[in-house]
Amino acid sequence: MKSDVVIAALRKGAKSLERSTKKQSGSMSDIEWRLERLEGQMQKLSELVREHAEDMDRLVRIVAEDRDVIRRQLLRKHHEKVRVRKHLRDTDSKDESNS
Repeated sequence: MKSDVVIAALRKGAKSLERSTKKQSGSMSDIEWRLERLEGQMQKLSELVREHAEDMDRLVRIVAEDRDVIRRQLLRKHHEKVRVRKHLRDTDSKDESNS
């Protein structure tokens, strides 16, 4: 009777040991899968960050070019106004000297 109880306990212990070993091997493969998945996500995130940085660089260049074009247009208009004022002053001074 006592030996039956001991044998049953040993069998139960052996089965729980087998289950825990299977769980560990299962959890190891789960950990490997999660690690591979995480590495893939990190790679994708790195690509997205790089693409975003390239897009931002392009936008900065476009804005700088537009700003330069606008600056030249404003400078051209200013020079035209200065020429017109100078011309008006010259014609006014000629008219006064002729009078």
